[in-house]
Amino acid sequence: MSLHVHLLDGTYELFRMFFGAPRASAPSGREVGAVRALVRSLERLLAREEVTHLGVAFDHVIESFRNALFDGYKTGEGIDPDLFGQFELAERACRALGVVVWPMIDFEADDAIATAAARFAGDARVERVVLASPDKDLCQCVIGERVVAWDRMRDVVLDEPGVLAKHGVPPAAIPDLLALVGDSADGIPGVPRWGAKSAAAVLRRYGALEAIPLDAGAWDVPVRGAAALARSLAEHREAAALYKVLATLRRDAPLEEDLDALAWRGADRAAIAALAEELGEPIAPRITRWR
Repeated sequence: MSLHVHLLDGTYELFRMFFGAPRASAPSGREVGAVRALVRSLERLLAREEVTHLGVAFDHVIESFRNALFDGYKTGEGIDPDLFGQFELAERACRALGVVVWPMIDFEADDAIATAAARFAGDARVERVVLASPDKDLCQCVIGERVVAWDRMRDVVLDEPGVLAKHGVPPAAIPDLLALVGDSADGIPGVPRWGAKSAAAVLRRYGALEAIPLDAGAWDVPVRGAAALARSLAEHREAAALYKVLATLRRDAPLEEDLDALAWRGADRAAIAALAEELGEPIAPRITRWR
């Protein structure tokens, strides 16, 4: 049997469900609509034949080591309390389904996914590692056709040529691209004047932020407004280097599980029964496999 390791960004999924699924109250009165929708979504994913191994990463807390590096980095400020109140419940729901959960504190969920992708892509038993997220940050982890990014909503898979076609740079240059153009979701402001098209064109030529000449006269790639771009980069070179660090996913997150631990063997009957009572919704009839 071919082994396909699927890695899911649980925080992204919970946000998506909160803003896309109907609100719902548990018997206790707490808001649980996002978790209900997340459970249904995971059940559909686990029912797919190719999903043999699965790990889900969560931002157990929103802040990470990156907040100590840059004051403007994203925080938990402004998150709807009804959403924030479902974080811990979502982790328990995934465990009840029999899925390995990585609750990140010092690192972020994306770091856990990047670490797992690097680890399991190196295992000869694995045919493919699938990053089940449309987040462009994770595109830096794509390797050929062995590690791919999968947008579940649109059912679009990006391999290495796909990343280049969509973002204009190869996977390795995604952190450099985000450093230049910024990433509002993570609070990375980017370098003034730089847009996606100019950044992609320059990075395709020079490969990395550090290799871009500070003098536009030395550029041998035609880019509109090159002189102004070069001046802006020179003025913000130190900041841009920091933004690249912020955008670069770590491959050393503390994950204990090996490949065998990620094999999905079915849901836990007792845990599912307790979860169904807590959510006020039957779950067992939709489960396709039990431990």
